[in-house]
Amino acid sequence: WQNRWFRNAGTLLVFALIYFSVRAWQQRTLVEGPAPLLHAETLNGAEFNLSAPRDRPVLVYFWATWCAVCRLEQGAIESVAADHAVVGVALQSGSASEVAKYLNEHGLKVAVINDPDGAIARRWGVRVTPTSFVVDAQGTIRFRETGYTSELGMRARLWWAQW
Repeated sequence: WQNRWFRNAGTLLVFALIYFSVRAWQQRTLVEGPAPLLHAETLNGAEFNLSAPRDRPVLVYFWATWCAVCRLEQGAIESVAADHAVVGVALQSGSASEVAKYLNEHGLKVAVINDPDGAIARRWGVRVTPTSFVVDAQGTIRFRETGYTSELGMRARLWWAQW
């Protein structure tokens, strides 16, 4: 039984090493520290300014209409947006009207800024969707995540960023 335990532990260790290596590689270009400028009009016509004074953290969520993993997270993002400040950035997903049509077809209400050419994503170092940042009330990036993140994970990071 000891050989089986060591073999299983070794396999688990290898998978964990691969997982964390891939995550580190995906996150290597993401900005840290003070959040880059994000001041734009959302698709519903509201002004969004990340630099504006606020009393709680913001989830900045980079996604794309063509991203299958992003579709899996849509419900979680909507749920988090009901209780927290969330802004989505639609990365290279077409024109503003195409992205608005996608949001409408999927019943999504979260505030979204269109990034048709990826300029905003480049300022943030985003190369993978979905990517999310939790920015605290002082404008500092507290958490960066690539790939699928659970609703509980997003909520925990937003809660932690308040402290």
